This record gives sequence, C-alpha cells and structure tokens, in this order.
Amino acid sequence: MTTKNEKYRARVAKRLKEERIIWLITTRSDGMPQPSPVWFLWDGESFLIFSRPDKPKLRNIQTNPNVALHFDGDGLGGDIIIYSGIAHIETEAPPESQLIRYLEKYQEGLERIGMNSASFTQQYSIPIRVMPTDLRGH
Repeated sequence: MTTKNEKYRARVAKRLKEERIIWLITTRSDGMPQPSPVWFLWDGESFLIFSRPDKPKLRNIQTNPNVALHFDGDGLGGDIIIYSGIAHIETEAPPESQLIRYLEKYQEGLERIGMNSASFTQQYSIPIRVMPTDLRGH
C-alpha cells in the first residue's frame, strides 16, 4: 500500500524532473522577500540556477544566503512544494555534464527567446547552487 508521504515524494520527483520554472525567493537588504522565476536543473542533491551579472538576486544571496524555492500550485491550493535552502554563488563553472543537461532541458525555451547555448552561457554567466535544507508541502 502506498502511503501519503510516498505519493507526495513521487510527485516532488516528477516535478523536479519535468517542471521548467521554479520561484527563487531571496531577501533584500531591507528584509523584503524578492521572488524571481528561474530556470533550474535538479541534480539529485542541489539546484543549479544561472543569473545574469549584477542582478538583485545575486546581491541578496551575498547578504543572506537563506532562500526558498517553490513550484506553482495547482490553482486550488494543492500540489504545494516548497524547498528552503542555502544559496551559493559559484566562482567556477558547473561540471560540463550538468551544463549540457541544463542547456538540453531549456533548448526549446532558448529558441523561443531568440537565444542559443552560446549566447545564453555568455549572458547568464553566474551559476547559483542551492543546497536544500527542508522540504514541505502537500
């Protein structure tokens, strides 16, 4: 018999694999939360996100690395998935295999916004790694 917890974990795993957008919530220096929709790659242990330089989310992470990540719900208050975590702005490029998987995941999105892999990696040159510390939802 499948438990409620097992069903939830299966739903989380499916969304981590299939979803294209997750909301990254950082905290501004004045304490206000700042949500940003971002593309991501889940590697089984952490989230890989890329940013353009000089974006507020980078300044926010430097000041306070505590972040939240969440998926959109189902519009009726269900399918809630929220991660808390610690964000780190990486100074080195991620492993090549992760970059390839990331770019493959978003190939259609890149084409839709008039970019290719080279232009994306040039403009979105700052990797952010989020290590989850908590998962909650229903």
